[in-house]
Amino acid sequence: MFLHLGQNTVVRTDAVVGIFDIETASVGKITRQFLSRAEEELRVTNVSQDLPKSFVVCLDEGGMRVYISQISTATLRRRTGFVEDLAKD
Repeated sequence: MFLHLGQNTVVRTDAVVGIFDIETASVGKITRQFLSRAEEELRVTNVSQDLPKSFVVCLDEGGMRVYISQISTATLRRRTGFVEDLAKD
């Protein structure tokens, strides 16, 4: 299954490590350091033309990648199907 992050960018849902609200998560020092380091290592892809609302951390053959998205965390989680899977248990 695939997750659409915006601007014609999709990732495999099994590669998604986490979906984070950019406003609340970036308050923490460790998260800011993580995002800064990812940017320095050229591992950040901005797929947002508007104000970013979330970031998605993925792992694949090339390593870790962070996607900055204008789509809310709630919408991204719904698109993954993870919420529906949890409701079935």
